[in-house]
Order: sequence, then structure tokens, then C-alpha cells
Amino acid sequence: MPAPKNMFKAAIREDRFQLGLWVALASPYAAEVVSGSGYDWLLIDGEHGPNDIPLLSAQIQAVARSGSHPMVRLPVGETWMIKQVLDTGGQTLLIPMVESVEQAQALVRAVRYPPHGIRGVGAALGRASHFSRIGDYLETANDEICLIVQIESRAGLAALDEIAALEGIDGLFIGPSDLAADMGHLGQPGHPQVTAAIADAFERIKKAGKARGIMTLDLGQARLYREMGATFMAIGTDVTLLVGATTRLREDFITGGNSEAKPVAGY
Repeated sequence: MPAPKNMFKAAIREDRFQLGLWVALASPYAAEVVSGSGYDWLLIDGEHGPNDIPLLSAQIQAVARSGSHPMVRLPVGETWMIKQVLDTGGQTLLIPMVESVEQAQALVRAVRYPPHGIRGVGAALGRASHFSRIGDYLETANDEICLIVQIESRAGLAALDEIAALEGIDGLFIGPSDLAADMGHLGQPGHPQVTAAIADAFERIKKAGKARGIMTLDLGQARLYREMGATFMAIGTDVTLLVGATTRLREDFITGGNSEAKPVAGY
């Protein structure tokens, strides 16, 4: 029996649009609740959410039982973190702040078993191999791992063509907020110069034959990114949705239902 099929990887390879949502509450229960909402994928955020490896593992398990695919964003691209998340059952990783082809090459090696990489051969202890019940997991795992690198700086944009050309990179995800900050437009991810840079990046990624990812809390901006060719995109976060819904409910009661939703900056 081979490693479980990565349906998200299969979809983006076929250029089928995948709609997602950020999960940052660091709660397996909350992740399970959200996973029934019909999104193609959920990003379990270990960069800005207060997560550790056991919490990430529990959320992967909670989401995996649903129709949504769990993607994990680690805080940094450390080999030991990658190893643990893969062994615990994660198949799709998003690594932030990738700025050089050398960094991307190291990430490709980190998610693959030897001789093509340096992933430790200890799958028998992890959920990924169904605790060694998948007899040919080691031989088939590499094909089902999906590696997404996050480009969110001018240095990353400068190295984008080399990164996108690498075998083993399945998609490039543009981070508008950090990119805007690095370009001198802190708090303005929709600034025209940032949007132009994203459009150019999308064209270059498409030319390389890789998937184009992005995230925004602005639905107008989301529709623009989709028109620009986004292959996979997140359109909200559990945290901001909870803040908005609870605030709006209280204000609706006080005002008799006349309140308007207030935007939440950043993500």
C-alpha cells in the first residue's frame, strides 16, 4: 500500500483552483469545526499562531478527517521541524520568508528521503506511515509531499525565477503584507506598487509551470488575485472571523441590527 494520495498536490498540478482559510487559533477542536465549512484546504499556522509540534499534529489529525486538506506553515524552514511535521502526518508544507535558491534547495532536500534528500528514516514511529502499517511508505512518500515556499520580500522576488525552476518546489506563495512592508508600504498590501509586483510574480511563476498562491482578507482583492491567475488562495482567518462575528453580534444587539462590519487590519 502506497503513501496516502495528496489530493491538494494533485489539484494544483492540474491547475484546479483551491480555496482555503487560515487556522490560527491553535485549537484542534476549533480546527475540526472549521474543517466542515467546505474549503478545499486549511492552513494550520505555526508561524503566527501559538502552536508547537504536538498542537500542529493534533490539528492535522482533526482536519484530515474532513474534506479539507491540511497545510502546515512552520515558523521557519528548520529541518528538524519539517521532519517532525512530516512524520506526524503532514503532507503539504508552507515555508515562510524564502529568499534564495540555496534556501529553497535545502528545503527540497529536507522533505525527501535519501538519496534525494536528508529526511530521517524513522517513519515507523509516526502517523504518516500509519505507524508502519503502510508497507511501502518509504518508497512512495516523496511523491505525495507538497512543498510550497513563501515569497514575501524584494530579495525573494529577485530570486523567484531560480526558485521556481527547482524540481521539488510545487508552488510559490506570495505574502502581500510582508512584501508591502519590505517595499515601504507597511499595512498597505493592496498598494498599487505591491499589486503590480504580485502580478509580475504570478506571470513568472506561471511561466515556470508552478502553482501560484496568495492570501487576503479583502474579498475585492481576492477576486482580483483570482483574475490574475491565483491557483490556490486563502480568503480569511478563523481569528478575524471570530473577532468580527462576536463584535458584530454585540453591536447588532445594542443598535437593533444596524451595525456594519468593521475591517480588521493585517493577518
